[in-house]
Amino acid sequence: MDFITTLTRRNAEFAATAFSAGLKILPSQRTLILGCVDPRVDPMEVLKLAPGEAAIIRNVGGRVNPALLETMDILRTVSRAGGAAIGEGWNFIVLHHTKCGIAGCYHHAPALLAQHMGVAEGEALDALAVTDPYASVAIDVAALRTNPGFADGISITGMVYDVDTGLVETVVPAA
Repeated sequence: MDFITTLTRRNAEFAATAFSAGLKILPSQRTLILGCVDPRVDPMEVLKLAPGEAAIIRNVGGRVNPALLETMDILRTVSRAGGAAIGEGWNFIVLHHTKCGIAGCYHHAPALLAQHMGVAEGEALDALAVTDPYASVAIDVAALRTNPGFADGISITGMVYDVDTGLVETVVPAA
């Protein structure tokens, strides 16, 4: 049996036993999470989220980049149409992790990584602390907090997930 068949079988089981048609388009806990695409770091699993509690945005490294800001602009429009604008009373969590593959890209394909991050190669890329998740999450939280089009009353927190222990550490508390 190929994996696609396995997935469709799992989906049928989900639809029969766990599906909830009552979930809303807006997260029930008014929380958005930015995380990495690394399969070891699924925010639903590592934070034990229930379906519908948070909206999760994932990219390489879980980093703040131009695509994230564009996604947030669209989500703000969707949320306004849904009747609850993203802003005051909402949480945004930046979730980085240890042993991230983005470090390899930093060393072996810096031009590609710089493009992903929306910065110039060299000092601008170096300033993003790509190889240190504790420093990088602080940098990303600061970038969001100082972005006038983003902050708008959203509480922003920075966390790091340790892939060796399974524990999450709050590095930058909500402000």
